[in-house]
Amino acid sequence: MKKSDVAPYLLLAVVLAFAPLASAADRPGRFAVAKSQIQALGIQTAPLQSQTGSVKASFPAQVVVPPNREQIVSAPLAGLAVQLFVQQNQVVKQGTPLLRLVSPELGQLQLQLLQAGTRAVLARQTAQRERALFDEGIIPQRRVQETQAALQESNAALSQAKAALRLAGMPAADINRIAASGKPQDSITLTAAQAGIVTEIAVRPGQRVEAATALLHVAQTDSLWLDIQIPVSEGTNWQAGTRVKVQGRDVTARILSTSPTVSSSSQTVVLRAAIEGKSGLVRPGEFVTVELPVATATQGGWDVPLSAVAHDGNQAYVFVRTSDGFEARPVQLTASAGQQVRVQGQLKPGEQIAVSGVVALKGAWLDEKGSK
Repeated sequence: MKKSDVAPYLLLAVVLAFAPLASAADRPGRFAVAKSQIQALGIQTAPLQSQTGSVKASFPAQVVVPPNREQIVSAPLAGLAVQLFVQQNQVVKQGTPLLRLVSPELGQLQLQLLQAGTRAVLARQTAQRERALFDEGIIPQRRVQETQAALQESNAALSQAKAALRLAGMPAADINRIAASGKPQDSITLTAAQAGIVTEIAVRPGQRVEAATALLHVAQTDSLWLDIQIPVSEGTNWQAGTRVKVQGRDVTARILSTSPTVSSSSQTVVLRAAIEGKSGLVRPGEFVTVELPVATATQGGWDVPLSAVAHDGNQAYVFVRTSDGFEARPVQLTASAGQQVRVQGQLKPGEQIAVSGVVALKGAWLDEKGSK
């Protein structure tokens, strides 16, 4: 092919390459709309306002009790639950009886207490007698030292026996009474270590339980947390101290921390927030939806109703009021939540944009564009 034959093909390729750009640049942005048509189509406008915080992101969250506000009452010994003194959701005070438990191990522990007490009494009497004999010069000092060592050992054994009963849940007053009277008791009554609400009962009268089995949960619900599940890609968008709101409730919270680990099943991280007052409006274990303020990396955003945005292909537009009609102005959507979106573009404060009747305006604009 000659050089003169190639030139026309090159010229045609250049024209085809730039044809789409030329047509896009030639699209008319402004188009006339008569006032009578605006009224007939129900088109309404509203002034542009800068970011007002109306655009918020929504995420699921669960109401949880802080670890230091919940008591798990466990079985200190293997035994039989014979009597339940409380019911679920009951408010209890510190020291309120919760459950009576019968256990064979309890009898063995009390027997050890009585034996240790008896040995301690004998060791004390022996030590006193040996001291008196030594003072009279009848026995050597070595025997006094031996009886003192035996007394210390017996007192240590008595302390250990009392500690074992305390670990079994027996109050100190009952332990001292048994040690003084020599009369053991056949059951133990578990009590609430703190005031709160009985949120869970995992045992029934007549049920046999093993040691360390969780029996009841007592929680203080005056201080609650929210565990907010957010995508791992957005885990750094909110810092500690950010305020969040529970959707549909007059409840707010502030973020305390972000979990450093990611859930392998859902690929989410947990934002933990502390509820600020009014914790009675939510309940532990409840699932709620929270709203977090959307943070944008750049300034100059505008919060507009979702109904104000129209799309032509992949490009979003808003219709700005002009003296004789409207102008379709391209914008970029940076965030959305519900019926509000945040956009960026060549917009000015106070400009009137169409917020209703946008479908009719888009039709008029496309007709105008097609006639050009």
